[in-house]
Amino acid sequence: MAAALQTGDLHCVEGFVHRHAAHCESGVMAQLLGHAGLELSEAAVFGLSAALTFAHLPMVKVNEQPLTSYRMPPGQIVRGLEKRLGIGMRRQRYRHPVEAMTALDRHIDEGRPVGLQTSVYWLPYFPEDMRFHFNAHNLIVYGREGNDYLISDPVFEHPVRAHRTALMKARFARGPFAPRGLLYYPERVPESPDYAAIARRAIRRTTMMMRYSPVPWIGIRGIRYLARRLEKLPHRRVDDRQRQLFVAQVIRMQEEIGTGGGGFRYLYAAFLQEVAEWTGDERFSQGAEQMARAADGWRAFALAGARYVKSGDASLLAELPERVRECAALERQALGKLW
Repeated sequence: MAAALQTGDLHCVEGFVHRHAAHCESGVMAQLLGHAGLELSEAAVFGLSAALTFAHLPMVKVNEQPLTSYRMPPGQIVRGLEKRLGIGMRRQRYRHPVEAMTALDRHIDEGRPVGLQTSVYWLPYFPEDMRFHFNAHNLIVYGREGNDYLISDPVFEHPVRAHRTALMKARFARGPFAPRGLLYYPERVPESPDYAAIARRAIRRTTMMMRYSPVPWIGIRGIRYLARRLEKLPHRRVDDRQRQLFVAQVIRMQEEIGTGGGGFRYLYAAFLQEVAEWTGDERFSQGAEQMARAADGWRAFALAGARYVKSGDASLLAELPERVRECAALERQALGKLW
């Protein structure tokens, strides 16, 4: 365990280094593991946890629109790494906010950076137009000064701060994925993991889920299902505003919440390139190139969808289903090279 540096009102973990990342949960785990002595890139954290997926769930509503997800549910990156790497993770939830903040102070005083699950809405360092009720945002607290907590939020370029009251609200927000004060950190990390073997098992799980899903809403089938729904959208008995809201929600889930569709695919492509280096197998390099092309396709879809949402021009809606089908084909080809 690192030492705690204490100077006057300042208490912080000595030697902790903030790192900017693409996504909160993978960024937090890469930092916590690195501080504990297990250096992994964010891409490796994402890939080894088998976090890549796709789901379009019309039966689950977010802001009255179907849920579209481009990664496994919150918490799966932590659990996936714990399972495959043999990491010993300590998790603790709390009934009372004061108890939770007291425990957080104790960890800081002991020189331990900890991950927290929070609500974006109550974090004061987020710009107001980016705050929304999303309760599965992960960050690291590595110190405090008076009533301000020193925070390493991976999606920000530099360390940030939050007042005790705001952080307490963020840790105990209500609603879907309510954090309930969740605090976590690694207690044990492996000394020399066999990354090549672990990566192959993780890739097999991702490939099976994406290519051979038994239900139509998940994986490659789910991407094609979304394409069909977009194709039928002009014929639905709803007004133009509802059509725009449907497309806007798909894009928002892709581009604004986490790194979204394209960002997660770029991250997975980087992971596959690392696997190619671990194994010396050229197939993974080829899969990385194909997955990067899929990521480009998702970004092109988002741009075309945004033009439609902004203009309301119904003619722009026609190209969206085909763009999504192209993404499905590219992802199927990419994953087909791996297993």
